Amino acid sequence: MLRRSVLAVASGLCLFLALPTADIWPLAFVGVAGMSLATVGVSVRAGLGLGLLTGLGTFIPALSWSGVYVGIVPWFALGITEAVYIALLGAACALVQRRRVRPWAIACLWVAQELIRGSVPFGGFPWARLAFSQADSPLVHLASVAGAPGITFAVALVGGWLAVAAARVRSRRVRLPLRQVVAVAAALLIAWAWPVASGGRAVTVAGIQGNVPQSGLDFNAQRRAVLDNHVRLTRSVASDVRAGRLPRPDLVIWPENSSDIDPLRNPDAATEITAAVADVGVPTMVGAVLQEPSPRVSNATLLYVPGRGIADRYVKQHPVPFAEYIPYRSFFRTFSDKVDLVTKDFAAGSKPSVFAAPTPSGTVKVGPVICFEVAYDDLTREPVRRGAQLLAVQTNNATFGRTAESEQQLAISRLRAIEHGRSVVHISTVGVSALITPDGRTHEGSSLFTRKALVGQLPLRTATTWADRAGRVPEAVVSVIAGLLLLQGIRARRGDKVRDRAEITPDRPVTPSAHEKDVHDRL
Repeated sequence: MLRRSVLAVASGLCLFLALPTADIWPLAFVGVAGMSLATVGVSVRAGLGLGLLTGLGTFIPALSWSGVYVGIVPWFALGITEAVYIALLGAACALVQRRRVRPWAIACLWVAQELIRGSVPFGGFPWARLAFSQADSPLVHLASVAGAPGITFAVALVGGWLAVAAARVRSRRVRLPLRQVVAVAAALLIAWAWPVASGGRAVTVAGIQGNVPQSGLDFNAQRRAVLDNHVRLTRSVASDVRAGRLPRPDLVIWPENSSDIDPLRNPDAATEITAAVADVGVPTMVGAVLQEPSPRVSNATLLYVPGRGIADRYVKQHPVPFAEYIPYRSFFRTFSDKVDLVTKDFAAGSKPSVFAAPTPSGTVKVGPVICFEVAYDDLTREPVRRGAQLLAVQTNNATFGRTAESEQQLAISRLRAIEHGRSVVHISTVGVSALITPDGRTHEGSSLFTRKALVGQLPLRTATTWADRAGRVPEAVVSVIAGLLLLQGIRARRGDKVRDRAEITPDRPVTPSAHEKDVHDRL
């Protein structure tokens, strides 16, 4: 069991290293393969423990950014919580892999696990999915077919095939597992050749990364300075346009929290924003914190139109638990007083929005997505279904310092661009920011804690992808299959126990079969 435990931990570390910033995407296959091998022929309880080791090896380092300014307790609490889902996956793998690796079952179970992890509790937290490690992999092209769940399925399937190949090589009874090698190569080649969206009417956009006076949880203590940074940079863009140094943008987008002073209630903030919008002369999306509905607050995006003021708004539908609101505050305070850093809970918006921005080149329909919402499939799919030609992912990474969180989030936006066939403006207060074309490529990228205006052309598209049209159906079907496989595994285990009891006699002790002994010896 020691070797299995080491293999499980190593598998988790491989899954972590597949994510940005290490970004060694092939290690995702290795991680799945290692966990698949570790859970073959073990009890469900042992599978649970091995899965937990894999989960801890993945999430403790992958989510280290969550504890940069709040300490080890919230970081480990989040990492352990996420690892529990992988523990359950490990138990499920053990249940269906009584005697051999089953790649198709592994792929179905992994998709089902991510569906549950991204849904419960408190709306789930789907960070560090297998799909999100593949932004630079050929498999990312499949996002337009079946979305992020489809990529997870493909990664897990390839990992399962590698596990079969490794098991056969180790058995010394089979020659080079050519069939599995060919299957892996074919999957990568087909994905690489799969066409992705391109073309469309071009618009010029300007993403305003104004930067903050300081990183950390106290960045918003100087919220007026943050607002002034974005006002000044917008006016600088306007000045460069008049001087001919920059093309005139059709649309300007500020990040999340660029105005933590409520411009609906603070005349000074409203005046500054309105003047900057008038100076640049085009519709501008501003991330703002609104002091409503009292006593809660709202994380919102406001669409300003020159000469009209605020023309539309979107309120974040999925505030982050323990960051933007505290569920069961009195209970969780017993574990950490850091919960009181969130002095006011954020209210959830009730619906998605699509802004109709009247730009100089015609109306542009923009779907606003705020921060971690980009990790949730439905929250990025619904604006596209409602006609969004462009997605604006507005985020604030100042609270995570110089960690991998920013690059992990940017990788998700790149996947979403391919999944929906849409350009994405990924703009942060502090970076990493970029303009992303529908093929997932980044342009005008920025580094952390710098001041930069990202100005460039992006194509607009209206056609929907297969992933948009199918929605959650493929994920649901695969998850149902995973459930049926578990039921089959439970029945098989019960059947084994019945046969074992029938075979036990006082004169003949039970010994493991040669095949079962071989599986345990090899692993």
